[in-house]
Amino acid sequence: MCYNEKAMIDISIQNIKKAFEEGNDILDGLTFDINDGERVGLLGKNGAGKTTLLKLITGELSSDEGVIVVPEYRTIGLISQIPEYPVGFTAEDVLRTAFNRLTAIRAQMEALEILMSDSAEADGETLKAYDKLAFDYDRLGGYTMEYELNRVVNGLRIPHEQRGQLFDSLSGGEKTRINLARLILENTDILLLDEPTNHLDMRAVEWLEGFLDKFKGTALIISHDRYFLDKTISRAIEIQSGKAEFYSGNYSYYVVEKQRRYEEQLEKYEREQAEAKRLNDAADRLYQWGTGNKMLMRKSFAVRTRAERVLKTDRPDRDKTMRAKFGEREFRGDEVLVIRGLSKAFGERVLFDIPEVEVHGGERIAVIGDNGTGKTTLVKLIMGEELPDAGLVRRGPAVKPACLPQIVKFDHPRRSILDTLMYEQDLSPQAARNRLGAFMFSGEDVFKQVEALSGGEKSRLRLCMLMNNEINLLILDEPTNHLDLPSREWIEEAVGEYGETLIFISHDRYFINRFATRVWEIDDGKFTDYGCGFSEYRALKADGFGAEEAKKAQNSGKKQIKKPVDAAKDVKRLERDIEKLELELNEIQLERDAFATDYEKLMDLDGREQEVNALLEALYDEWARVGE
Repeated sequence: MCYNEKAMIDISIQNIKKAFEEGNDILDGLTFDINDGERVGLLGKNGAGKTTLLKLITGELSSDEGVIVVPEYRTIGLISQIPEYPVGFTAEDVLRTAFNRLTAIRAQMEALEILMSDSAEADGETLKAYDKLAFDYDRLGGYTMEYELNRVVNGLRIPHEQRGQLFDSLSGGEKTRINLARLILENTDILLLDEPTNHLDMRAVEWLEGFLDKFKGTALIISHDRYFLDKTISRAIEIQSGKAEFYSGNYSYYVVEKQRRYEEQLEKYEREQAEAKRLNDAADRLYQWGTGNKMLMRKSFAVRTRAERVLKTDRPDRDKTMRAKFGEREFRGDEVLVIRGLSKAFGERVLFDIPEVEVHGGERIAVIGDNGTGKTTLVKLIMGEELPDAGLVRRGPAVKPACLPQIVKFDHPRRSILDTLMYEQDLSPQAARNRLGAFMFSGEDVFKQVEALSGGEKSRLRLCMLMNNEINLLILDEPTNHLDLPSREWIEEAVGEYGETLIFISHDRYFINRFATRVWEIDDGKFTDYGCGFSEYRALKADGFGAEEAKKAQNSGKKQIKKPVDAAKDVKRLERDIEKLELELNEIQLERDAFATDYEKLMDLDGREQEVNALLEALYDEWARVGE
């Protein structure tokens, strides 16, 4: 890596090329600058080279061509990179490495204090050296060190007891959170954040957003959290086919601008293709007319050359997306789920105690709370995978549930993707390939062993199996975890089309805000049912409302949400009935053709057709009324 002072530029990427296999450049001439103090989002589909670029900037990897220029006086911290620490280091020891410089200064000050205590040894140079050290210690935050440590640790919601645990004994997510806290405490000049919100609960993410808002350094951020990107970045750089595309706004701006550019390029491409076709047709006519006429033949070649020069724009590509939706079974009954006196504890710690809750068809419930509060345990109780300490969970007799767990496991991890689908879904090889293709598993990918898949790929495979079933209670535990942005948008479309009951755990505020009509909050052993959407829930929390106000919100919320939920179900029911009657009309027409010479049969068919048309007209009217 080359370092050079460059005014106002913190990171300069110049013509970077990087390939992990010959002939396949993951980065192909990537070039851009990031100015001092900028917050830049690095976008692109999984495998585009985003994490590779961060490792190139830190020097963990070296580029095949090009140069990365960073001022030598700027310090860089990469969140995805967890350093090795000595054996026996606790999480507290790791956090305190952020103050190594201050600790060294303090040690020097103490040595000079001992020296100065002997008046015979104290001189002007010693006092001068001590004053400089004391000034640096104060300037670098030595006297507020403990306050800053506790502020950051509490903000990121790192439990006090975890600070005393051995660092090596922590999970990957816990290590990442400790490492993020360490980087923040180090006052790093340039933060490279690779999915920093992956292991943070909602409150910790909001704290990190506030920190970045006040952070005076530069940040380059990779994230699939759209709320987080909208709050933190002012510019987006998308890596596409190894090169950079630039967007001068946050994520919401990027989405709109990317679509506008796609449509503009497509229009230009189609216009050029039409013009090239017109010129080629003209060249063909001149060629036919010019047999034996050199002048017309030359003109034909000239026109064809013009046609080739017209074509300057490539056809714009769309990212591949999954093409499937949840199979659903219409719910018929009064209740989907009843919970009464439900209690669950681990040791002496009570996770939750739920007096009474009922869930009706078509509701969309977000289960939210900090990590470790018992959200996944509640889902397991609903699915019957765990037993309660007290109380009951009862599903309605017509309920057919399905659950996408947070950690996806398979009974036979060494099977290939294709074999997994064939054996567990009883499908033919071609039918299995067709379904896998809809979930972006194609070609040789289908022969990968399941255990070799990434977390996102395992979730995608489980979704592929889940969506083949007819269900009317869908339970999702962190459904957008491990998914890139296009896959998140796809699952949102699939959930949006699903019209039956939905219960989901999520920290993804965009997902919650889009779908929740009711919020269950688990906080420090307390379960609160907010009968309203996420925006209304946030407003209640901001105003400091508690359980009593939540109960009022639930009652008023039921009145507010019952109508649209029921209307949505009515629309789907009407559409099903309309489809059945339309199929019946088609069958009547087929019978009319078959009995074309049978006068009495034709009379009966006419009568049936009139009845079906009358029913259809009434259903169309009701469908329009309910839709409004």
